[in-house]
Amino acid sequence: MTEPTGPAVIGRAPAPAGRLEPDAIGVTQDTVIGMAASAPAASVGLTLASLAAAAAYGSGAIIILMAIPMLVIANAYRRLNMWNANCGASFEWVGRAIDPYLGFMTGWLMIAAYVLGTISGVEVLAPPVLAVFGSNSTSTWGNVAIDTSLAVIMLVIAVIGIKITARTQAGLAAIEYVILIGFAIAGLVAVLHHRAGAFPITKDWFSPAGIGGKGSVISGFLIAIFMFTGWDGTLYVNEEVRHRRTNPGRAAILAVALLAVIYAFSMVGLQGVVSPAKLQNNSSSALTFVAQALGGSGWAKVMALSIALSAIASTGTGIVLTSRIVYGMASHRVLPGFLGNVSRRFATPVAASVAVGLLIIAITWVYLLATSVQTAFTDVVNETAQLYSVFYILTAAATIVYYRRRLAASVRDALLLGILPVAAAAVLGWIVIESLRRSTAPQNWSLVGIVGVGLLLMLVARFGLRSSFFRVRRESSDAWGESPS
Repeated sequence: MTEPTGPAVIGRAPAPAGRLEPDAIGVTQDTVIGMAASAPAASVGLTLASLAAAAAYGSGAIIILMAIPMLVIANAYRRLNMWNANCGASFEWVGRAIDPYLGFMTGWLMIAAYVLGTISGVEVLAPPVLAVFGSNSTSTWGNVAIDTSLAVIMLVIAVIGIKITARTQAGLAAIEYVILIGFAIAGLVAVLHHRAGAFPITKDWFSPAGIGGKGSVISGFLIAIFMFTGWDGTLYVNEEVRHRRTNPGRAAILAVALLAVIYAFSMVGLQGVVSPAKLQNNSSSALTFVAQALGGSGWAKVMALSIALSAIASTGTGIVLTSRIVYGMASHRVLPGFLGNVSRRFATPVAASVAVGLLIIAITWVYLLATSVQTAFTDVVNETAQLYSVFYILTAAATIVYYRRRLAASVRDALLLGILPVAAAAVLGWIVIESLRRSTAPQNWSLVGIVGVGLLLMLVARFGLRSSFFRVRRESSDAWGESPS
């Protein structure tokens, strides 16, 4: 994918088109980017109390079970990336394997999910930061100042280049994970030693039905999906990863596996530090409350730092990954063409990055300053996991359709390219349907609104921008090997 060049000056060769920097990062850095998009510490903080209640303390088992379909979907991403390695990812794969109109809607759902997910991460940053410095965590302008500063700083880093982005993410992750896992170990020790006020571990903690079989598997899965979402970010920087056809897919699988370990260990280690009643009464600040119970207010501030770093990392990756998706779609002129340009100086999609960053800042300001829309916005954000689930399902479908001629080639191909993707898509589909049944009418209408905006943009791309993407030839693998991209 390249940016269009301007007219050549007589007597001079035309300037080379900008392109994303190839071979800029390795599989380890790519894995960190995918994990950062999931925001482990922030996700644990948001879900510790709710998952413990929903799963009746069977949180660890729920997370491990949810990791299975996620690993299957990650392998589907890996196989499709071997066919066509570009940062449009599922937008291209679904469009070229199934239908370009469905491909556009897949791309739109990806953008919507990442923008909403990034904003939800931005919103959780200011309170712990303000708490660390002893300020009022509910200060509106304090929240605005911190959130805006964060977005601007991470936007600048995103524009400068993928290498500094990867280094920044690795540094943030090292501190965040050490703090989170350290507290999980301390919590587990406290519970196993029957510390006063702790909730004891029983064998039911390792059952998805939880204590006394009172846990709700479907409710637990809904929360677990929210925790995992974002690992697919490893694929949206694939054009900048060494061995772009193989490493991004490996990074996706590694990211899911590592997130499963971190989440399961953190939940089991932290959910029993205090009594169930105290955990639920402090659900909005569960991690810092647990940290304070373990070591006092000083350690609570350390945990708040971990949450803040998680939100910062998530915001940075959100801008980088969303801008790559936008760039990939704009390169096919299904979005305005200028968003498909790459800076020759920075080797990044500057226009797309700035557009995404400014959109995140604008929506954050509206949310923080216009209190009348906060409930409506919360309804939309609460449906983010469903958006991810839908385009994960569509990616699994693209895998099956693209590799359909290989399903009879061997038992292994039939299993990995057919049976398992169908099963994983079915599980996610069941969870989405159950979620829609349990959601409020405003939440479901928010999903309808997102899809409606996507359909409108699709009509603009087809008849206004006259994109040739809607006329692409359907592609499929032969029975013996990968089809060239």
